[in-house]
Amino acid sequence: MADKPSSTFVVIAICATQVMTMMGLFTFPALLPEFSEIWKLSNTEAGWISGIVLGAYAITVPVLVALTDRIDARLIHMAGTFLTTLSLAGFALFAEGFWSAFALRSLAGVALAATYMPGLRMLVDRYQGGRQARMVAFYTASFSLGSALSFYLAGVIGGALGWQWAFGAAAIGAAGAFLVILLVVKPSPPEEAADDTALMDFRPILRNREVLGYIIAYGAHSWELFAMRAWLVAFLAFSLSLAPGSRGFWPSPTDVAAIGAVIAVFASIFGNEAAGRFGRRRVVSGYLLVSAIMASFLGFLAGAPYWALVLLTLLYAALIQLDSAALTAGAIEESEPGRRGATLGVHSFVGFMGAAAGPLAVGIVLDVSGGGGGGGGVIGGDAFTWGLGFIAMGLVGFMGPVALALLRGKATG
Repeated sequence: MADKPSSTFVVIAICATQVMTMMGLFTFPALLPEFSEIWKLSNTEAGWISGIVLGAYAITVPVLVALTDRIDARLIHMAGTFLTTLSLAGFALFAEGFWSAFALRSLAGVALAATYMPGLRMLVDRYQGGRQARMVAFYTASFSLGSALSFYLAGVIGGALGWQWAFGAAAIGAAGAFLVILLVVKPSPPEEAADDTALMDFRPILRNREVLGYIIAYGAHSWELFAMRAWLVAFLAFSLSLAPGSRGFWPSPTDVAAIGAVIAVFASIFGNEAAGRFGRRRVVSGYLLVSAIMASFLGFLAGAPYWALVLLTLLYAALIQLDSAALTAGAIEESEPGRRGATLGVHSFVGFMGAAAGPLAVGIVLDVSGGGGGGGGVIGGDAFTWGLGFIAMGLVGFMGPVALALLRGKATG
């Protein structure tokens, strides 16, 4: 490549833009109790709005990321930040119920597909060398940092000025990300493809058993992670509703979600470092098992003292994030030259289909088991219904270690 800067400043700039484009991703889940009340949403409807961002992402990301094998990922990323700005500003101005929110969050999902993995491709095309896996970990950890900022700003701005201003502030952040990429990141053509495989021919990736194991495990991880982030605030708000005076000096539900996402930044980096040192597949399998086991019982503790739930959910937020960067780094390391974009496209498709289904599955379980009252009562039910909801989060997580164990060795041809 004509331009292969390994500048730390460029890496920082790309990671910063990831945080800035993420500012509005979790604004809806952070303010879910309010939206449920003013729009009279059922849990299933709330799950659809939370999950459609990730569903739209999953549908469009294979095409957009595969394109990075043909054109500079920088161009796709800039288009994505522009679309993110439009979707957030549109939500602030025009959202007024389930269908309008559903449509605008779908647009946000397409925008996310044009920024997250293309941003990673933009980074790996510009940072070469032995520390590339560490740079990947920093980038994927910035997703959690952006999540933390999204939850925090939603709570602060939404509480002080209203939910419209929370989305408006996130739109300003996305516009800033566009300017950073425009001014800081230089154009760079992608590496040449390994052969003349058609743009949307993903068969070579599916034949790579090492990569496929990481992809399936990432799907299981994403189901659990995004279901937790979509419902964590509502779960803690429900706990507080059982004992309204029990909060004391402990942080609010939105602050807990933000703190958990900050913790996840360090957990993701640490998890990747440990996996690289002690055996990626074995260590990642352990991460997946521990977080899935914790999900299986955490929801049943909804009636526990609020302080105890805060500590447990923060621990869970760390455990669930240990494998995130390690899974993505594993898929990149095992990918074939010239097929990184296509590999990341399949990786993201499977991961975010799981991420889209997880929040919806939890919402359906809560409604079916009687937790919510069906017409604007997300904060309802009892510890048993929330226990079933958390089982719906964690149960799929057990698929990850199975996939990593069974899919070993690269197939050829």
